[in-house]
Amino acid sequence: MSERVMPGRMDGLITLGAVDALWVDLTAGSAVPTASGTFTRSPACARVGYVLLGDHVVATVRASGGQCSVAEGEVRRAAAELNAVGMDRQDLVRIGPFHGAQRQECHEETPLRWRQRIMRELQEPGGPERAAQGEVGRPCHLAGIDWRQILVERTRDGAQRTWWLPRAVVRLLDAAEHAEAQWVRAARARRASAAVTGPPSRLRQARAAGGQQATSSEGTAASLRPYNAELEGQLYSVLIRKPGTSRRVAGWACAVCRTAPATVLDHCHEHGYARAPVCQSCNTQERPDHLYSNDIRVANRYTRLFHTDTDNWLRHWHRCPGCRARTTLPLPHLAAWTAHIACRPLRPTHPASRRREPCGVLRVSWTGSQQAPRSCLLTVTVDFCPSGEHRVLAQVPYREAAERFRIWLAETAPAVAAAAGPDRLDDLPTQFRPVIADTSGEGQALF
Repeated sequence: MSERVMPGRMDGLITLGAVDALWVDLTAGSAVPTASGTFTRSPACARVGYVLLGDHVVATVRASGGQCSVAEGEVRRAAAELNAVGMDRQDLVRIGPFHGAQRQECHEETPLRWRQRIMRELQEPGGPERAAQGEVGRPCHLAGIDWRQILVERTRDGAQRTWWLPRAVVRLLDAAEHAEAQWVRAARARRASAAVTGPPSRLRQARAAGGQQATSSEGTAASLRPYNAELEGQLYSVLIRKPGTSRRVAGWACAVCRTAPATVLDHCHEHGYARAPVCQSCNTQERPDHLYSNDIRVANRYTRLFHTDTDNWLRHWHRCPGCRARTTLPLPHLAAWTAHIACRPLRPTHPASRRREPCGVLRVSWTGSQQAPRSCLLTVTVDFCPSGEHRVLAQVPYREAAERFRIWLAETAPAVAAAAGPDRLDDLPTQFRPVIADTSGEGQALF
């Protein structure tokens, strides 16, 4: 099949107007919605030397007369990569707003800054409505993706509004930001070298740009080093105060998915130990969906945490020496596990179209805390029951929930269970946090 010839094409280069039409045509069937005017409308700026298409950096070439052109092959390659991305519109990640300033690893060489762009636009007066309308002259896409079509707004307590995007898109935009930073740094190095050796010809520039973009995805992945427990056993409060920690974290690949660049240092809130550097998507997936300080809703994402990617997540949580020594999980995660796994046989079903579906939405709350395990009680309930007949499913004492988890862990992830327990931890930190006293009358006890 011969390649489609586009207007304005010369020696593999096409004009920006032609590439706008080509991008829309090539991505018409993509699960991720794309936008028109990718090269000619804000925030794209082809004159700086590149344009982002998904996580692919496409270089622009300045032709005679100052007109910019793009290699058609690179656009087709970027479209093929985007078309291969699957997207679950129900698997959402909260992108803001958060209390206080959200920490994000974005440096001067990453102009995309997609979270800041979206939040700035949505928080303006009439932001969501103006975003939905896509007013002329306002940013209409990010890396060629039309984020307005997939943005989800939620309102809690009748006042607080939050905004969410599908997880696949969050990972794609995070990867785009990382690829952009890598490209800009490489371009600066090339300019510094050219200042010494002399400027190359435009033909050599085009060939070099094409050669680099052919390997941009591979170069991005190769530039990230795998995490090998370099921070294990160290306190998060100490690490976060050390100069250069954020830049060091940004150099690792996510310790959970191992594909996206790490942006945050995940840590155990109960014991204070650092776990590992993770990407924003995995960090959000792991965070419990708090309704109140002692109440969480068990969302669909727990299917991945406790089913699809169970081994990866259990290993990640047990990077905390405290959780590993006690063979348990932090209280919010243990509560979610109790509702999602241990109480699954108790969850009623209701007839639906040609089948029966689980009743309502699970919610789990607790009284007391893990600091006093004998008095801590987990209560599993059902919200939004269609018939209104189901409320409380079970009440499980903390210690019973922890024992059930130990048994399940040994059956589900034997390697993780074998490395857990106080008698198996010869590499505990010298100043391990003390076991918190159980004030119920039995003194200190592991829980």
